[in-house]
Amino acid sequence: MHSNCSVRFVKGAGTGATAERYFLDPELGCQRDILTEDDVYCSCLAKTLCHVPVPVTVGFYAPFGCRLHMMLDKITMLMQQEAAQREAEELQRVRWRPRAVGGWGFPRLLWYLVFLQPVITELHLRRKNVQFLFIRFSAWQYAGTDKLWAGLVTTLCEGIRRHYGALPFSVYSVLGNKPATTPGLCQREWHCRRRVCLALLALLAALSLGVGLLYLSLGGHGAAGGSVLKVFGGAATTLSGSGLLMAVYSVGKHLFVSQRKKIERLVSREKFGSQLGFMCEVKKEVELLTDFLCFLEIYQRRRLRVVLEVTGLDTCYPERVVGVLNAINTLLSDSHAPFIFILVVDPSILAACLESAGNMKGTADNGYLFLNRTVTLPFSVPVMGRRTKLQFLHDAVQSRDDLLYREITRKLRRPGGGGAGGGEGAQLLAVETQAGAERTQGRIDAEAARRIQEALFCLHDERDCLYEYVPDNVVSMRRIVNTVPITVRLLQQQQQAAPGGPTPRQAVAWVVLANQWPCRLSWVLQCLEDRQQAGGAPEGRARLWDVFRDNSRELHTMTKALQNVLDLDGDPELFERFLGADFPFTVAEAQCLLRCTVNLDHSIRRRMGQIRAVSALKPASPPKSPAREPPHRTHGAAAAAGSPSEAHRARDGAPGGKPRPAVA
Repeated sequence: MHSNCSVRFVKGAGTGATAERYFLDPELGCQRDILTEDDVYCSCLAKTLCHVPVPVTVGFYAPFGCRLHMMLDKITMLMQQEAAQREAEELQRVRWRPRAVGGWGFPRLLWYLVFLQPVITELHLRRKNVQFLFIRFSAWQYAGTDKLWAGLVTTLCEGIRRHYGALPFSVYSVLGNKPATTPGLCQREWHCRRRVCLALLALLAALSLGVGLLYLSLGGHGAAGGSVLKVFGGAATTLSGSGLLMAVYSVGKHLFVSQRKKIERLVSREKFGSQLGFMCEVKKEVELLTDFLCFLEIYQRRRLRVVLEVTGLDTCYPERVVGVLNAINTLLSDSHAPFIFILVVDPSILAACLESAGNMKGTADNGYLFLNRTVTLPFSVPVMGRRTKLQFLHDAVQSRDDLLYREITRKLRRPGGGGAGGGEGAQLLAVETQAGAERTQGRIDAEAARRIQEALFCLHDERDCLYEYVPDNVVSMRRIVNTVPITVRLLQQQQQAAPGGPTPRQAVAWVVLANQWPCRLSWVLQCLEDRQQAGGAPEGRARLWDVFRDNSRELHTMTKALQNVLDLDGDPELFERFLGADFPFTVAEAQCLLRCTVNLDHSIRRRMGQIRAVSALKPASPPKSPAREPPHRTHGAAAAAGSPSEAHRARDGAPGGKPRPAVA
């Protein structure tokens, strides 16, 4: 059971760019504060989805790895809290409690399914309490199939069937009736199904009559009379029994053959796309599912919303993407469908898929316009805020520190190992040597732990500016946090032989630099290497930014050849501020940190070196033919060219002194 809590907006002292802090109402027993910007965005979207008219498609736009699943989990939790709060408010307003679909309420549900017909009344339309059913569909799991859209429809059907049970939906598929509407002011939500009741009574009466006649035929009323009674009794029993058995058989068939199996069977047939009315059959299954949810709404006395979260769509082939969007449009074609689709995609990738799909030529020439026709509530995930980024970095560092402290504690508390008796001098010396080596290694590990902790603290220290250069991508955050311990340990081993050098803060800043601007950093390092090989290396105290600025024009000429590599870099203005002001690394520090760099692809430097080497080659100009030389128009030009005899001797004479053959 969810705790009831509401979001209250309270202004308070804040240290970030936003001077407001948001808290959950403590009077309703909720313990968690909303402290980050992501919590605020998720809270606003969750409240909107609780009141938005359905059906609706939410475009949850964000690049890959941008904390999407964490925000979806947060939205799910907040929507459930909002639903619990509205449930409590509805119970205070009316005296009717929601009916349960499980436990002791299950037989009652079956009774309503068979004998009663729901009616959509004004009272039902005014209900505010709502229940959400969350279903997550990962398109990546179905990326290998030819018909990805079928996986979307079957996942939706299977999720609803699993939540409410297979038997209620099977009974509704056979005996259920579509909810009716009343034009008047009738407040009765249930009407008796007279036809079903009369048919069932007729079958039971016929069955009773047949059993009675068979019983009488066995009582010995003569041969002729007994035969007649036996014939009529057998016929009545057979007809009534077959009717009941057919109903039970239909329910059992739907019980064991679900909608998912039906759709999969249709898809598996050869040339199913050319079958007449194939999509019509799928549409009928969806409408049956929608009517069943409407029946459950009236029965439970609450509104139902099915939230289908579609993820991983931007990792599929273009034709698969088009099929999923068409399936969503099919599901949304019913204006009363209680579906909320949350389409978690990168819009730039999805638009490119739509434009490149062969079957969408002329329909989706502009992918963004086609996407706008499908999405009815766009929500672009904002840039990660200051407090959110610090919280993510703190969580990543804490998870890393736990592993680090566990390893160090295990090494420091390792038992020394007692001798095996005998008191021999060689064994005692070996034990003392091993104990001394372990103590030395323990001190080295303790010092490494201190440096790693200091370096990682700089990442989420709000007084430091380093976190501003960390990307919003959660994957990049974890990559940086996982790389820092390796870099610091390598730097420590290097400083044992030559004390001094970069600090842990400089080490973690170097890791961020290599992660955010691999192309520009590789270019600077390649320029330093080429100048060192040519014998003109800059001084050790020269700044890397000065080296990059001096060679930036040459890098600009290689933009076409290095386009894919340049796309890896972040904001160039931040790169200038990073090396020019906040972290002015020198050439000596760069050469020291280069030996500890593990998160920079060295193939980028090799490619740059090859391009520079090829561009430095200047082909020799070929000798000019005498026949193509223009005639000398002036005496000065003839004198400058020399006498004809000297020119003739110069042309005919070979470098080795041998005459050339005359040209005819």
